[in-house]
Amino acid sequence: MEDTQNTEVKTEERRCTGSALNDLLYCRNFKSFRNGIVYLLYTEDGYPIETTDTFLPYYTKDAIGKKQNKLISKDAGSRKERWMIGVSVMSGCPVDCKFCATGKLDKWRKLTAGEMVAQVKYIVEQNSNISPLDSKEFKINWTRMGEPFLNITEVKKAIKVISDKYPNTHHYISTIGIKGADYSWIEGNITLQFSVHSFDEDYRNWLIPFKGKVKLEEMGIVETASNLKTTLNLTMVRKEDFSITEMQRIFDKDKFFVKISPINENDVSIANEMGSGIIEQQNLI
Repeated sequence: MEDTQNTEVKTEERRCTGSALNDLLYCRNFKSFRNGIVYLLYTEDGYPIETTDTFLPYYTKDAIGKKQNKLISKDAGSRKERWMIGVSVMSGCPVDCKFCATGKLDKWRKLTAGEMVAQVKYIVEQNSNISPLDSKEFKINWTRMGEPFLNITEVKKAIKVISDKYPNTHHYISTIGIKGADYSWIEGNITLQFSVHSFDEDYRNWLIPFKGKVKLEEMGIVETASNLKTTLNLTMVRKEDFSITEMQRIFDKDKFFVKISPINENDVSIANEMGSGIIEQQNLI
């Protein structure tokens, strides 16, 4: 999971005490852990979505510069420091990655901008003691259910609504790289992430069987006006998926940053003999 720390603390799953969130969503249950909560929400017409509410100490924002990927104490930080909300853009997903359970739902559909904003509104309302405007970093991770660039019109509408209310928001948009996608609007506090997962093109095509995605070489020529480099995320299944040679050949180190992530183990990853992959620690960034 994005922005969480492997804590050795058991999670706790509960049903929501109040089912109604607003006129667009309702809560079924949630799972809490050391530095956050995962909510199972449902749309009005019965489609499930996942929304996450996590936090970390502010010093973890410089995990790269400090060359560390662990907390320096038992203090997991607070939402006043780094507050991250993970938003779904779809219920289910047509991409069908081999390590992801989202694509195995019986049905899927795109969410509206209103349903995306409602997820953020709900998390903010659950934490009435702190305003996003008072957080040192307030970040929306467009990384939960669904492919943002297959629903980009609604995603952009939602980003505008959230940014108008909370101008300090950092939006982090993850995509497999959809053919024909326009990245010209990625600028300032909006950052792009490509879900690469392997520098082996053939194996990547097996991991991500969606035919409407670009090749690695096409990702390598993408430029944005973001304040941050474009992230290349590798959910490592095999050691062979990481290739220094291919990385240096395709991607400019001044424009791209590589992040190596674990798999959130699930029935699909287990069935495909991947489990949680080969990475043991969670990412702090």
